[in-house]
Order: sequence, then C-alpha cells, then structure tokens
Amino acid sequence: MRTRIKICGLTREQDVLAAAEAGADAVGFVLYARSPRCVSIERAAALARLLPPLVQPVLLCVNEPAERVRAACAAVPGALLQFHGDESPEECAQLAAACGRQYWRAVHIEAGAAPDSLLHFAASHPSAQALLLDAPSPGYGGSGRTFNWSLLPPNAAVHLVLSGGLTPANVADGIAALRARAPLSLAVDVSTGVEATGADGKPVKGIKDAEKIRRFIAAVRAADAAA
Repeated sequence: MRTRIKICGLTREQDVLAAAEAGADAVGFVLYARSPRCVSIERAAALARLLPPLVQPVLLCVNEPAERVRAACAAVPGALLQFHGDESPEECAQLAAACGRQYWRAVHIEAGAAPDSLLHFAASHPSAQALLLDAPSPGYGGSGRTFNWSLLPPNAAVHLVLSGGLTPANVADGIAALRARAPLSLAVDVSTGVEATGADGKPVKGIKDAEKIRRFIAAVRAADAAA
C-alpha cells in the first residue's frame, strides 16, 4: 500500500517546488501566528499556486477564529484543513462543513496513554478524513520529537497520518510500526526532519533542505517497496 507524504511548514517558493518535484503528495502551510513557520493567508495562497496538479495544499490551523479559516479556504482553493489545536469535535466538523473541505484532526499521543484512547478519539471525530498522530508539544506540534509508536492499538480501522520527529533515518521504522496496526491507508508528515541545519547545528525552522526532502521521500518509497 502506497504511503502518502506531506511536507509541512513551508515558507519559501523553492521549498514548495522541491517538495513537489521530489514526489510529495501534499504540502502544509502553518497559519498559527505563534509558530516560527507561520505564513499569512496571502503568502499561503501565493505558495499554493506553485503546486502542480494532484499535489494538495494543507492549511494547519491552531484555535483560529472561524472567519479566518473561511478566509484561508477562500484564498487557497482545494486546500485540506488540519486542526492542530484545542478545537472540539463539533467545531472541527462544523467549520470544515462550512468551508466545504475535508479535514484532519491532530491527536497528541501522551506517554502512558491507554492503547484504546486513540480509538475513543477517533470515535469522537467521525467526520475527520484522518487522524494525525503527533508527540505532545507546548507549541502545538513542530517539536521534532517522536512518541512511542507501540502505544498505538492494533487493528485501528482509521486513516492515520504519522508525524512527530520523523527523519529520513527513522521514517521506515515508523511506517512499519503503523502498518502493523492500521489496515487502512497510511500517510507520513514531516517538518523539522527535512529542515536546513544552521551554524549552531540546529534546524532552521521554516527553511527546508531539498536534499533532505529527496532522502525522506526516497526512504518512504523504499519502505513501501520492502513491505
């Protein structure tokens, strides 16, 4: 089964083009003002216009006012919504329906969480296209940290997007862990793991490395081929 790939936190034209050229299925634009990867609605729209057909833009929202989400959807035709904050199930469903869009709901996998907690979360979001699994973070994601993949329940009959600390080196292990537990489609989402490295040796948030993007996507395709 082919694993879908999303490259998130894009802020530059060359990074959008590099992700599309390397074979990404989707790219994410962060609208959360407190994120170092945040772009304005106008900037997200301009970057999304660079995408070729069949590469989907995703708008990452964290507790955004409804009118701003509607404005973003109007500016970026065909974008998927990703709710990554404290939005209730009702808020997610109602806002996505009002915008006429599908949505993903992020869920933070806490250490010590019961394996069936994900199933309860999925049941509370029946209209979500997929659940995006991420590590807990005070900044609502983008921490570059993984979570314990063994916390996921077996036979989770929901569409899952694996996120949190993925890199070209570990994404194959993450795919194998989820494929053993989820019979439906699988996707992976990376941001920090494909960012450029600064002089201090740390990722430069919002600035991607084209070679790391290529290596990440190649690792995903190799994992698919080996399955």
